[in-house]
Amino acid sequence: MKKNLTWMAVFLLSGFMATAQQVTPTPDQIKILTSEWKGERYPDGRPKVSDEYLKRLKNISIEEAWGVLRNKGYQNQYEGEWMVIHPDSTMTGRVVTAQYMPLRPDMEKVFKEKGKAEGRSQAGGTNSWPIDVLKEGDIYVADGYGKIVDGTLIGDNLGNSIYAKSKRGVIFYGSVRDVEGLSEIKGFNGWIKGQDPSYIQQMMLSGINVPIRIGRATVLPGDVVLAKKAGTVFIPSHLVEELVINAEFIALRDEFGHQRLREGKYTPGEVDSKWNDKIKNDFVQWTKARKDLPMSRNELDEYMKNRTW
Repeated sequence: MKKNLTWMAVFLLSGFMATAQQVTPTPDQIKILTSEWKGERYPDGRPKVSDEYLKRLKNISIEEAWGVLRNKGYQNQYEGEWMVIHPDSTMTGRVVTAQYMPLRPDMEKVFKEKGKAEGRSQAGGTNSWPIDVLKEGDIYVADGYGKIVDGTLIGDNLGNSIYAKSKRGVIFYGSVRDVEGLSEIKGFNGWIKGQDPSYIQQMMLSGINVPIRIGRATVLPGDVVLAKKAGTVFIPSHLVEELVINAEFIALRDEFGHQRLREGKYTPGEVDSKWNDKIKNDFVQWTKARKDLPMSRNELDEYMKNRTW
């Protein structure tokens, strides 16, 4: 197993080195990066987590999602302290990444030539290229290395294009211009590090759907984002389903516990410690009487089989 993983890493590294000036990794390279995902994929290789789980994820708190990931060993998937265009809304979606760097003319020249050979638009700047690959349900996530002045990756024109393609918004470790115009795009939202009236200058796109850093978090193409007022959590695609069901169960368990405490049926010590058979059976009967479970009955039954309570 260890030998296979070593060869996989060597193959992946050599592939990136051989295509160092490609705009985006090949589908096979993205598949290796996200090899723990076993489901459907886009033609570009990105995992395609189902719309159902994107919808259910909206009801999960940042803390619940963060807790599940930490327990799985993923301790670097959260970033906070954002400026949010519409702070009271929630956004979930599949990640398209973009990496920006300070401008270096010789590198930018090669990159633009490669983009032209790949048939990418030559009108305007390369900051439109990530927008061209967006699909509905995608979120444009960019590392603009925190640049605010002259680091505005989009204005309201590109914002309208982003929303038309993705029905979502953006998460930028960088800035935007014309926040007023962006705020008027119905359904669009943005988590950004700042805003400025200046235009993008002295920075260049260096990769699309490559691994990027967003503050404290490492982000891969095809990750799923949960973005709320409290911050953003970037969830590896192969953990989304488990995270959603786990968090939904915890919410049910807490609701049941709070109700029984109000009724005086159990003591706080009984509810907060490992449940005995009496409480477990009571909980199961309580869920069977519910008509509004967040998950299917089969999902709940399967989850409870392995639950240690």
